[in-house]
Amino acid sequence: TGEIKGHYLNATAGTCEEMIKRAVFARELGVPIVMHDYLTGGFTANTSLAHYCRDNGLLLHIHRAMHAVIDRQKNHGIHFRVLAKALRMSGGDHIHSGTVVGKLEGERDITLGFVDLLR
Repeated sequence: TGEIKGHYLNATAGTCEEMIKRAVFARELGVPIVMHDYLTGGFTANTSLAHYCRDNGLLLHIHRAMHAVIDRQKNHGIHFRVLAKALRMSGGDHIHSGTVVGKLEGERDITLGFVDLLR
């Protein structure tokens, strides 16, 4: 069909060194976007990976694995807007914000608020 497909290579790993190795591999493959699970990987690791990506012409896509454990708890949670802003401050270029329908369903106004916040 001529349709172009894309892939975000997930560089999330147990150490920053391994994440950088995975990002180097992605670059060698010609992958333009590297993905990181920033909540499970950590903010410092995210910043290290973001610096590598910037220095090497790659975009850093942020996956939000584990976010619901934090931001959907009514009695101790941190709103996703706070997590999204922290992600931007730590170097994320692009985030999986969820949708208003489907598996990652969220309230329309809240989901669109994340998108507006990060523009």
